[in-house]
Amino acid sequence: MQILSIQSQVAFGYVGNSAAVFPLQRLGHEVWPVLTVNFSNHTGYGEWRGPVQAPTDVAAVIEGISERGALPEVSAVLSGYQGDPAVGAVVLDAVARVKAANPHAIYCCDPVMGDVGRGMFVRPGIPEFMRDQVVPAADVITPNHFELNFLAGLEATPRLADVLDAVERVRATGPRNVLVTSVVTDRSDTLSLVAVDDSGAWRVTTPHLPITPNGGGDVTAAVYLAHLLGSGSTPTALERTANTMFAILERTLESGRRELELIASQEDIAHPPTRFEATQLS
Repeated sequence: MQILSIQSQVAFGYVGNSAAVFPLQRLGHEVWPVLTVNFSNHTGYGEWRGPVQAPTDVAAVIEGISERGALPEVSAVLSGYQGDPAVGAVVLDAVARVKAANPHAIYCCDPVMGDVGRGMFVRPGIPEFMRDQVVPAADVITPNHFELNFLAGLEATPRLADVLDAVERVRATGPRNVLVTSVVTDRSDTLSLVAVDDSGAWRVTTPHLPITPNGGGDVTAAVYLAHLLGSGSTPTALERTANTMFAILERTLESGRRELELIASQEDIAHPPTRFEATQLS
């Protein structure tokens, strides 16, 4: 399947399209990356070089793809960090054009805004733009626990019932499939991924590894989308994603490197381990 991925790009390390394209390709999908920035490295290093792409330039690349007559071939649009509402507007326009050309295409949005312990780390106005305009236009979203509660207008709690309540509040605004990452419930030594669609809710719980590398959420969103497209099953996509991500993070922790061990984990991407199973919640 063909996936239009509109995200940032770095030369060194793995975030945005640099994190998403390889897993998608390793899982057999054709990816058309559109860059919103072209940096030397991710901003977590404190300094970087390279340009931010003007929204008009991002739109021009998408227009060029359209001029090739390719939009009807797109099965999914994937987006991540959106540093400016003007870029977000370009993404939403691209989604609308793809869906007009192919009504079966879906939009998967990773609503990158913030995290527990860091709070919001995007520019003022971005969280509200995500909540009010981007998320309602998405078919699939992959927020972390912190982002989910902002989207739902709720305070974070460790109760799983509250997580599911927050998911339903967000699903009522538009997206029918929600994957929640980094869910901490009643045990601090474990971490869960929770996925919900119209047919039910499922959870996969793994040990909580002491590592939070940049780009983990970008890889998670890409892998989940790939398995949704490939299997058509939310619990299957959830289980494969959780096992793949745990394997990548475990390998990264063992390596002692700051960047994800993405290439070294390619067999775990192509052939997900089966260490952890999805449990149905409802």
